[in-house]
Amino acid sequence: MCTVGGGPDLGDLESLATKDYICSECGNKFKGMGKRPMCPSCKSRKVKAAS
Repeated sequence: MCTVGGGPDLGDLESLATKDYICSECGNKFKGMGKRPMCPSCKSRKVKAAS
Protein backbone atom coordinates (compact mmCIF):
# COMPACT_ATOMS: atom_id res chain seq x y z
CA MET A 1 0.00 0.00 0.00
CA CYS A 2 1.41 3.35 -1.00
CA THR A 3 1.30 6.10 1.60
CA VAL A 4 3.20 8.83 -0.23
CA GLY A 5 1.69 12.14 0.82
CA GLY A 6 -0.13 10.62 3.78
CA GLY A 7 -3.40 8.80 4.04
CA PRO A 8 -6.88 10.12 3.31
CA ASP A 9 -8.25 12.93 5.44
CA LEU A 10 -10.99 11.25 7.45
CA GLY A 11 -11.84 14.22 9.66
CA ASP A 12 -12.60 13.76 13.32
CA LEU A 13 -13.39 10.32 14.69
CA GLU A 14 -16.88 11.35 15.80
CA SER A 15 -17.91 11.87 12.17
CA LEU A 16 -16.91 8.25 11.43
CA ALA A 17 -19.38 6.76 13.91
CA THR A 18 -22.51 5.39 12.26
CA LYS A 19 -25.75 7.17 13.05
CA ASP A 20 -29.39 6.56 12.16
CA TYR A 21 -30.78 8.80 9.42
CA ILE A 22 -34.09 9.31 7.62
CA CYS A 23 -34.20 10.51 4.03
CA SER A 24 -36.41 13.57 3.49
CA GLU A 25 -36.98 12.58 -0.15
CA CYS A 26 -38.06 8.92 0.04
CA GLY A 27 -38.48 8.24 3.77
CA ASN A 28 -35.84 5.50 3.83
CA LYS A 29 -34.31 4.78 7.25
CA PHE A 30 -30.62 3.84 7.18
CA LYS A 31 -27.34 3.97 9.04
CA GLY A 32 -24.81 6.41 7.69
CA MET A 33 -21.56 8.08 8.54
CA GLY A 34 -19.52 11.11 7.63
CA LYS A 35 -20.31 14.77 7.36
CA ARG A 36 -22.71 14.47 4.40
CA PRO A 37 -24.43 11.07 4.40
CA MET A 38 -26.32 9.99 1.30
CA CYS A 39 -29.48 7.88 1.14
CA PRO A 40 -28.54 4.47 -0.30
CA SER A 41 -32.01 4.11 -1.84
CA CYS A 42 -32.51 7.34 -3.82
CA LYS A 43 -29.01 8.88 -3.56
CA SER A 44 -30.37 12.11 -2.02
CA ARG A 45 -28.29 14.10 0.45
CA LYS A 46 -31.45 15.57 2.01
CA VAL A 47 -31.27 13.43 5.14
CA LYS A 48 -31.78 14.17 8.82
CA ALA A 49 -30.66 12.39 11.95
CA ALA A 50 -33.30 10.06 13.36
CA SER A 51 -34.42 10.84 16.88
